[in-house]
Parts: sequence; structure tokens; C-alpha cells
Amino acid sequence: MIQTNSEQLNGQGNEHFSRGFYTEAYVCYSQALECDRLSGDRRALAATLGNLGNICAVSGRREQAQVYYQEVLELQKILGDDRGIGTTLANLGNLRADAGEWDRARAYYLEALDIMQKVGDETGLAVLYSDLGLVARETGQGDEALRYYEQSLTLMRRLGNQGGIADAWRMTGRTYLAQGKYDEAMACCRTSQAVAERNGDELRTGGARYVMVQCYEALGRIQEAADLLEQVVRMDRKYHLPKLEENTKRLEAMRAYLAREGPGASLPGGPRA
Repeated sequence: MIQTNSEQLNGQGNEHFSRGFYTEAYVCYSQALECDRLSGDRRALAATLGNLGNICAVSGRREQAQVYYQEVLELQKILGDDRGIGTTLANLGNLRADAGEWDRARAYYLEALDIMQKVGDETGLAVLYSDLGLVARETGQGDEALRYYEQSLTLMRRLGNQGGIADAWRMTGRTYLAQGKYDEAMACCRTSQAVAERNGDELRTGGARYVMVQCYEALGRIQEAADLLEQVVRMDRKYHLPKLEENTKRLEAMRAYLAREGPGASLPGGPRA
């Protein structure tokens, strides 16, 4: 009965999580944790703690997420769950990356890489290569980042993960943008946008467009940047995305500048990453 309650509570928590109701999800996972500690079922306990770590991570409670993930890791080592260990190490890396602690993130990711390669976890590797690409890009290793994104793209294609394919192209585009290779960046983002549009994925479509806005700005094509940013802002408003206010102000600045200077003028400040 206790185990059944845990499964039900985790299922309810997952439903809340998928709908963005993080407080309700946390309550369900916490109740499931009580059941698992009473039952002594280590596998169930590891799964619930992982869910709690995930909910804390997306809610910005990184240090609490770290505590949960560390307990998960210890349980997985006892259970000999190598695949699970790889995933948890990647989650720990994500926490450090979110905090901008790139060296710590890389250390977790590389440890996860060794394990995922050993167990042949291609699904995990496809995401992990992208994570490593982010660290490389943010630490100024652009060429290394491009190699990681290429590896991610190869696996995403093999797995048929269309969202992952769109992400890999977009992240490649962002890397080229950071290198000042605007034509290459635009080409990658157009591919990302096309993949996302074919799959009806509005959020990924908007993500690709946002990077293209930055490219247009850098190239001095402010009219095109503003027109595209207007589409991004509509998407931000529709889905209540966190960059709505920032992007709205940026769009207003572009429109005001174009009104003063006319199309083709370069906006001060350069591209924004």
C-alpha cells in the first residue's frame, strides 16, 4: 500500500510539473518521500528524490536540489545503477552551469560522459554533448563547442529527436554568433527554425528567431531585426515567457531608433547574446 501511494503521488507530482504547477508538484513529491522512507524501497526513494531535485532546480533552489541529487547519487551507487548515476551527474552539472560555475559544471559533465559512454546511453549523451558545448562556448572555446554540438546533432538525428535537432542547430548558431560569423549563424538558425516549424514547435521556432534577431542587429539590418523581434515578443506574450519585458523594451528601442534614423542604421551596443 505504501509503495502504491508513492507511485500515485509521484504520478500526480509529474502531472503538476508538466503543467508548470511547481508548488503543487513539490507537495506531492514530499508526501511520496515520506512513503518511501517508511517503506525502505531504495529504488523508489531514489526516483522520488530525483523528482524533488528536478523541481528545486527549475524553481531556482539550486542548493536544495544539490542536496537531493547527492542523496540520489549515493543510492544509485549502492544499487549499481550506472545509467542513473550518469543522469544524476549531468543534473549536478546543470545546477553548476545555471550558477555560471563553468569549471564545476564541466567536471560533473565529464564524469557523466565517461559513464554514459560506458553504458551506451545515447539519449543521455545527445543532451550531454550539448551541455558540454554550452560550457565550452561560455568559456571562450568556440571551436570545441562546435564539435560538441555536432556530436549532439548526430545523436539527435539517430534518435529521431526533432526538438533536439532544432536545439543543436540553434546552439550552433549561437556559437557562430559569439564568434562573429553572422552568415553561418543565420544559416544554422534558419535550419533550426525550419525543423521546429515542421513539428509545430512554437517555442523552439521563437528561440531560433531570437538568435536571428541578434544576427540582424550585428549586420546593421535593424528593420529586419525589429520585424523578427516583434514575432518573438508575440510568442513571449502568448506563453508568458520571462524575457517578455526585456524583449518588449528592446523592440521599442529599435522602433524608436528606426523612426529617428531610418532603416539600415546600426543600433548602438551591438548584438546581444
